[in-house]
Amino acid sequence: MVLAIVQARMGATRLPGKVLLPLGESTALEAELARVRRAKTVDKILVATTTEAKDNELAEHLKKIGQGFYRGSENDVLDRYYRAAKSAGAKDEDAIVRLTADCPVIDPAVIDEVVGKYLQGGYDFVSNSLEPYSYPDGMDTEVFSFENLERAAREATMPSHREHVTFYFWQNPDKFKIYYRKYEKDLSKYRLTLDTPEDYELIKSVYEHFIDKDFDMQEVITFLDQHPDIKKINASIAHNAGWQPSLEKDKKFK
Repeated sequence: MVLAIVQARMGATRLPGKVLLPLGESTALEAELARVRRAKTVDKILVATTTEAKDNELAEHLKKIGQGFYRGSENDVLDRYYRAAKSAGAKDEDAIVRLTADCPVIDPAVIDEVVGKYLQGGYDFVSNSLEPYSYPDGMDTEVFSFENLERAAREATMPSHREHVTFYFWQNPDKFKIYYRKYEKDLSKYRLTLDTPEDYELIKSVYEHFIDKDFDMQEVITFLDQHPDIKKINASIAHNAGWQPSLEKDKKFK
């Protein structure tokens, strides 16, 4: 089984409630889930949210649309992922695809490329979002086995490792055989993630342009290149700025 787990919550710091913001004819999360379903390598999708009261609305929405979900720890996201996978009946050899709910323009073909590389065998962890970045922010896809997810959940102790599911993998190359699926050219300057009001404005523009049409990553890049006024809306926002608070916690932990 290839199980895609999409982490989602209402309590995002910079754009609260972003997963249920309207996008096209649905919500941002529904738009992303529809794109993930088009990935040919994915057998099952599960949303991993939290037990916090602020995520009750999200849980009710997921029930309404018939999307399976699991509720776990807000801050120990690694544990939430592990328990979500376990609740879905994942076995040691099953592949877990880590996706986040801030990627409503993710390309199903990109998911298939990363999962396909993992399924060829030989690697414990395959990712397209390691440094130096090459894919646009918002195409992040990472794959590992349930067995190694269980190992990480058991062994990881650093705050950043608990909060960011895959830090333990790529920061321990002596324990895991890692493959970085780098894109053929550098597209890292394109920001297609949903984390700030500026991101939302840009992504809404993308969906309004491609209304009623399945679009891929390259079509979005072309659209932004043809509309520099839209492209610059969120150009000043740093890549993965949300990592900083947990890295500060690591310093105190040490």
